[in-house]
Amino acid sequence: MLSKILGESVTKRLAWVLGMTAALVSGCSTSPTGRSQFMIISPQAAVVQSQKAYATTIQGLKKDNKLSDDSRLADRVQGITGRLITTAHEQFPQSRSWDWSVALIDDDETVNAWCMAGGRMAVYTGLFKQLDLTDDEFAQIMGHEIAHALANHTAEQMSRAIAAQIGLSAINAASEGNQGLLTGAQLAAVLALQLPNSRTAESEADAIGLELATLTGYEPTAAVSLWRKMSALSDKRPPEFMSTHPDPERRLGTLAERARQIGGLNPAQQKPEIHPVTIVYKQD
Repeated sequence: MLSKILGESVTKRLAWVLGMTAALVSGCSTSPTGRSQFMIISPQAAVVQSQKAYATTIQGLKKDNKLSDDSRLADRVQGITGRLITTAHEQFPQSRSWDWSVALIDDDETVNAWCMAGGRMAVYTGLFKQLDLTDDEFAQIMGHEIAHALANHTAEQMSRAIAAQIGLSAINAASEGNQGLLTGAQLAAVLALQLPNSRTAESEADAIGLELATLTGYEPTAAVSLWRKMSALSDKRPPEFMSTHPDPERRLGTLAERARQIGGLNPAQQKPEIHPVTIVYKQD
């Protein structure tokens, strides 16, 4: 029936698309929480590509004079992040070879931070300007962002983007000469799967990051006070940091319960040594 509607040639091409889709779906791995991940690019390849993208980003920041010159803030970021990295090395040995660095971006209006595969990070000054962060709260932010890299979320995100590109190219080939076969809305539905990080990934980073910060000696309940601040700020202007995050109230409840459960991981809150981490900022 399908061949009569679309034509035999188009049907064969669609069969090829479906075969490609099945091959892509089979490329799965497992996250640290046991979740099955869609993966068609290896974590190692994601590290290489992230390194290139990060270098380009830093060049642009320098050219636009967007790196902070706050040396005290740079020291603070280096100390807290360096301790988290020490714990990450203990818990996730594959991260020991990463070239850890943090770009300190001079933007008081942006409340955001991120970490790419391989430990390339960025922190916006707006986090401190608008949230008045304690060290424990900042440790929760960086723990969360580092967790994205440790859980291979970058590779997962890139895999989805590549799959979408392959799928669209294949669909266009299959529908050649049948422009009415796929509408713009259908193509948009495919692209809608691509989010900066899914809510599932954000929840996963919450769990891993909270434990990472707690093991490092930072107060686990700071995750709750941090997200209360974030929620209060979102009432005025949603931070970019929360754009794809879970429902705030549900998240607060989950974090509070989890903080209570893992509070005994490091009751003395002893902090490890600071692992070397490059802070990219404007030095006069």
